[in-house]
Amino acid sequence: MMQIIIGFLLDLIIGDPQNPIHPIRLIGSLCSYTEKIFRKILRNYLKLAGLLTWIIVVLVVFFFNYLLLKGVNAISPILSIILEAIMIYFCIATKALKDEGLKVVKFIINNDIKGARKQLSYIVGRDTNNLDKEAILKAVVETVAENMSDGVISPLFYAGIVGAPLAFLYKAVNTMDSMFGYKNDKYIEFGYFPAKLDDVFNYIPARLTGYFTIIVSFILGLNYKNSLNIYNRDKRNHSSPNSAHPEAAVAGALGVKLGGANYYFGKLVEKPTIGDDLERVDLNKVNMTNKILYGVSILGCTMAVILNVIVSKLL
Repeated sequence: MMQIIIGFLLDLIIGDPQNPIHPIRLIGSLCSYTEKIFRKILRNYLKLAGLLTWIIVVLVVFFFNYLLLKGVNAISPILSIILEAIMIYFCIATKALKDEGLKVVKFIINNDIKGARKQLSYIVGRDTNNLDKEAILKAVVETVAENMSDGVISPLFYAGIVGAPLAFLYKAVNTMDSMFGYKNDKYIEFGYFPAKLDDVFNYIPARLTGYFTIIVSFILGLNYKNSLNIYNRDKRNHSSPNSAHPEAAVAGALGVKLGGANYYFGKLVEKPTIGDDLERVDLNKVNMTNKILYGVSILGCTMAVILNVIVSKLL
């Protein structure tokens, strides 16, 4: 229980450390190495290659962290608690989500649209070269809303069940989706299972994030009734079975329209809209989105602690 709370507080205070030996980067390197091996061995069976890559990576990540904690606990239980808290901290991205959005906002405040477009391009997949101020801010709101689930609630959910080893397993699952889950010639087959299995792991957390957002909207004095209505109406308005859940709840709370058509690599891609265009997306909406993010994160931490207590009593 303490490991989760300490890890969560470390994330809120310090944020994501940028260094080449970040555990998630190491997981990414493991994914790349394993991909090369199975692509070579199973070059004519890429779906199977992707599935075997997924299995090997999640097993290595889980058991490495499990055995590491077991070994340290045998030496010093207190040291094990500290280590696990740090491990959980590496899996959560509340402050990083807020900070990445604010980097874009700083350019907007300085009336540097060109700089804002470039900064935004680091965190979204869409083309940003022709976006106006409102479209840029809308992209920031969408990014924070969508990533509340896989960046915060999902790792906390799995940390609550089995602690840091399962949280790291989830991060491996999510990393493989980010690396392999593209519908292009290279990954359409290889990334099939990594993408589908990421959907499975995010299924419950995405829905929890939606409901947490509605609760936080009530606490913050936002339009929680509209948040619930839009959530129920638009939670499936996305190609992913999970992504629209937090976005729909946020859109309803703010009274804005998210989603819709965007250009990707110069090609217009039509997507469903989420929410109603009741108000413009401005700087205040970004600030409110960050408040929702922190409120949802606190509820997520509370959920993880409760889960951890329940699981501990059952074992």
